Formats: sequence, structure tokens, C-alpha cells
Amino acid sequence: MKGRILGNRYEMIEKIGGGGMALVYKARCQLLNRFVAVKILRPEFTSDEDFISKFKRESQAAASLSHPNIVNIYDVGNEDNDVYYIVMEYVKGKTLKQVIKEKGTLEADECINISKQIALALQHAHTNHIVHRDIKPHNILITDDGRVKVTDFGIARAATSSTVTNTGSVIGSVHYFSPEQARGGYTDEKSDLYSLGIVMYEMSAGRVPFEGESPISIALKHIHEDVTPPSMINKNIPKALEDIIMKLIQKDQLKRYNSAKEILEDLNQALKQPMGNFVKIDEDDDSPTQVIPAIKDEDIKVNRNTVKNAGKEKRKEVKSRWIIWGAIATAFILALIFIGSMFYFNGIFTGQEKEVPDVVGIPYEKAKENLENIGLTAEYTEQFSAEFDEGTVMAQEPKKGEVVKAGYPIKLIVSKGAKMVEVPNLVNKNINEIDAILFNANLKEGLVKYEYNTLPIGVVISQSPQPKSEVAEGSEISVVVSQGLETKTILMPNLVGKDLNSAKKIIETSGLVWGNVEYKFDNNIAKDDVISQSIAPETEVEEKRVVDLVVSKGPENLEQPGNSGELKPVDLTIYLSTAKQEEFRLRIVKEQDGSSVEVYSGIENRSKGEKKITIQGRGKATLYIYFDDVMAGKPTQIDFDTGKLIKND
Repeated sequence: MKGRILGNRYEMIEKIGGGGMALVYKARCQLLNRFVAVKILRPEFTSDEDFISKFKRESQAAASLSHPNIVNIYDVGNEDNDVYYIVMEYVKGKTLKQVIKEKGTLEADECINISKQIALALQHAHTNHIVHRDIKPHNILITDDGRVKVTDFGIARAATSSTVTNTGSVIGSVHYFSPEQARGGYTDEKSDLYSLGIVMYEMSAGRVPFEGESPISIALKHIHEDVTPPSMINKNIPKALEDIIMKLIQKDQLKRYNSAKEILEDLNQALKQPMGNFVKIDEDDDSPTQVIPAIKDEDIKVNRNTVKNAGKEKRKEVKSRWIIWGAIATAFILALIFIGSMFYFNGIFTGQEKEVPDVVGIPYEKAKENLENIGLTAEYTEQFSAEFDEGTVMAQEPKKGEVVKAGYPIKLIVSKGAKMVEVPNLVNKNINEIDAILFNANLKEGLVKYEYNTLPIGVVISQSPQPKSEVAEGSEISVVVSQGLETKTILMPNLVGKDLNSAKKIIETSGLVWGNVEYKFDNNIAKDDVISQSIAPETEVEEKRVVDLVVSKGPENLEQPGNSGELKPVDLTIYLSTAKQEEFRLRIVKEQDGSSVEVYSGIENRSKGEKKITIQGRGKATLYIYFDDVMAGKPTQIDFDTGKLIKND
């Protein structure tokens, strides 16, 4: 296939993998100029309508899913009815199987993190009524930045359709599939959960629970044999993680978790309480996906007869040695009784009961000493923890107050200190994206501060700690987020009574923009002076707001005979000594023809005694004098034509 172009678009570059049904190639999309993965049905299956149907079903099932932990499907097609292919997201990284081979066993927290992401993918698929039915480490990809991607929905089908496996064969990877799959029975979401449990077992113990010479023998073990607890293989596995695994791989579907959501809740709890007893329980392989005969009753009978015949031969051989071994065993038992009696009568027989002390929160050496002082032993395991200092006991089993025999080993989980992780780059990312990024890095969102910036609203400006620095797992990452350009506000100046040129200068120097200027006749406002403004004085407005003005054209009857149109001045004396404050604002408002205009405003001092102000106008008007917005005395009637001032009583 190398070099071939499918769909006039996808150029095959190299083979990168293969499964039981298909081969996977790295390819380049010539249209979008990006790398993709192309899954091609194996040639031996192209004439098999059943396999072609299953291959098409993969694309239909997976294409309906959209989740960060599921490989995206881009396209599907076929060439000349002999090459069937699916175009998928190209994931740069390793399979979980490769990771397990490299590391042997995974740390508990790493196992939990990977399991959580697989569970999130299954939760999304199950919500959309899709059962994967082939969960195994080979179908789980780990990207370079640690994100889990579940792939290969090749044998998935909608849960609403018939999920009873074909009578003639079962599909799946025998080391990972459930007892009901082995029997060829009804499979549902809980079958995926069983497979997840086997994957978690392999991550924790470094191997699958069942091995055998043939797929049928392994399948029979899934149906009949009990699983060796993973802590018997790897003593560093925390109790809570082991309990989750053992509940997942219950042979009875009803005893497993009901949903992936329940698993997520317990996995999160296991991170906080690794030795917790909160999991309630009612009571693995490199082979590719393959087709094997369904396990029938006759297979089980044959297997039992084989075991029975082997047992008969074994018993004949054992019987011939019985007399010799019996004599040896008798002598050994008598020796033990004698030695035991000596210990008993010397008062140091190890059957004494001891109450387990609380050693959580103290250094390991001190905890070990405390246990040994009362006749118990310490069993050392370690785990990362951000809560406990390095070398400090973070959990124990059995717990404080439980009664055990003298010499009983107390399992102590000792903190390795906080696990350090690399801080991802959040700068220029949208604030809505960072939750998922931090979750996948095992970090949390810290303080979010907003600042004015040229970046669009919601984009991260900076972060603390800096990208690529190392911090303890679970640390908080604080960010500064743009709230767009800063908008300054100013106090709108009073322009009424100012001449037009002065008003324009005030507008510009205040950071405002002058807009339309409308001219109107006015008998009280001098020609070219401002009558009114579109924004009221003393109003707080944003910078660069447009201010419209209405300017006087002078008296409307200016052109009538005998009317010069000129404003006549009248001198007004204000007695400042009556003010209550030493310094105050003096304001004079002229009311005429139903409109009011402020004709004077300024700061005055009471010590000056009096102030003379010239007021201009035509006809009769009323003057109001204010000291700090409190009217001083009675209103004054003024006649500009005669110059007379009349105080109202």
C-alpha cells in the first residue's frame, strides 16, 4: 500500500500497526496537508460480507463519538470494492501495551490517571449506546503529553441492537474479554468494564491474570478460575486500587460497577485515600484481536475430563511415596510440637494479640520502631503524595485500633513526596480551554485575575508558575486573563454659555469627540454661544464619546426695525460674607422664558466681602444665586432693558 493514494486524497506513507481485522498506515491528507491514520481491512476479509459489515459498523459507531479521550474519525470509503478504509486522527505516541512492556508495572497514581481517562471515554461511548467490546492495552494510545486516546471500535455495535455474539464465534482479545464474551452470551457496557479491570490489573501487576496454551484454555479460566489478587504479585499496590480492580473483574455482571461514572468516583477517592476501605464488593496478553470458537458445554466437559484423568495418574504416583513422606512428616510435626511447647512455657509464644497503634503522619523509621517495640513488624511501600512530607507514613493497613497477632506485618505506605509534573503552556489559550489541559497534566486551576490588554477578551496573558517549569502534582496554576482594551471614564464638563470655539477645545482636551453642531435662535444666549449639550454636565462618560452641541444664532427678531439684537449688561453685586463656609462655589442661574442657564460658576472666599459680576441678556429674567448648591436669599428679578434689579420678598 505504500505510496498508493486512496480517495484521490490520502497518500500512504508507512505501515504503523495492525490488528485482527485491519492494518493501519500513516498517511498524508493532500487536501488539508496533515498526517492521518488510515485503517484498511485485511485482504483476506474483503470477500467476507460478515467482516465487511463489521468493518463498516466501526466507522458508523466511532464517527458518532466526539470526546478528547477517543480517536476522531475523519472519513470512510472503499476503492474498487476490494479496499475498505477508515481515516482517523493520527496520534503521535505509544500504545499502553508498549508502556507496560517498558516499565513493567506502573505507579499507582499513573495507573489511576490512565484508568480515569479510559473510563471517561467509555462513559461517553456508553451514554451514546455504544459498547466497545475490545478494550485492551493495544487499543489505548498514550500521546506525548500524557493524554489517553481509546481507538479501534472495530467490533463495537449499538447497545440497542442485538448484542448477543454470533453462535459460531466470539470476537475480542481472549486475555481481556469477559466471561460472558467467552460463553458467547449477552454483552453490554459491563463487559467493557470487565476488560478495563483486566487492563488495570496488567498495569498494576505487570502481567495479565490468566495465561494458557490456547485461546480456549484462557477463556475457560475467565469463566471458572479465581483471579490472584494483584497485591500478591506487586506488594506496592494500594488497597483501594486493588479493590477497584477486583470489583471490575467479578465474573457475575451484577457484582461489577454499574457504570463508568461509578468507577470514576472511586478512582478519584483512591487518590485521596489509597488505603481506604470504601469499595463495596458483593460477596492478561500480547495476542491480537482474533476469532475463536465460542465456549460450549462440551468444551467445558472435555477440559474437566482432562483434569480428572491427569489427577488419577498423579494420585498413583503420590500413593507410592506416601509411606516415606508420612514418616518424614510425622517426625517434623513432633519436632514442631516440641519447639512450640518450649516457646509457650517460656512466655514468648507468638500467639499474643496486639492492638495496632496509629503511626500515620510520623517518619517511617520512627513508625517502624514503634511497631517493633510492641512486637509487630513493618512492611515498607511508597507512593507519591503532595499532602505528606517525603519519608512520612501516609497510610497503614491494618488501621489504628485493630487487633492482630504478635509479629503481624503492618503495611506502611510511605510518602515519596510530591510527584513533579511539567507545567503546560496556557498563554494565548482561551480561559474555557485550560480546565481540560490542566486536568490532563494532573494540575488544578488557581487564581484567575483579569486585566486590560490588547489580546481578545478571555485569552490568557500570563501564568504562574511558568510553562515547562516543574511543580508538585495537583498544584494550582494561576493565570492572568485579558478583559479587552481598557476604557477610561471622565466627568463631562459644562459647556453651556461657552462660545463655540472654547467648547470645542474643552471637548478635545477632555478626551471627547465633538459631533453635530445645531444652530437655533435664542433671545437669551449670545450668538455662537452653547445653548445645550447632548451629555449632561457632571455625568461620568467613557473616553472618546461624541458630544453634540446646540449653538445660539442670536435673537430670532434681530432683523426687525429698531432691534439691534445686542445683549445688554447689568452689574450684580454678591455679598459673600453671608456664606456659611470660608471657601465655597458661587453659582448664578438665569431663568427666562421657561429655560434655565448657568451664567456663572466659580470658587470664592468669604473674606473678600463682595463680588461684582456682569450679567448679559435681553428682556426680563429671574436670577438664582447659590452658595455650594444652597440658594442664598430670595430670587432676584432683572430687567436688562432698564438695568433694574428687584429682590423678591
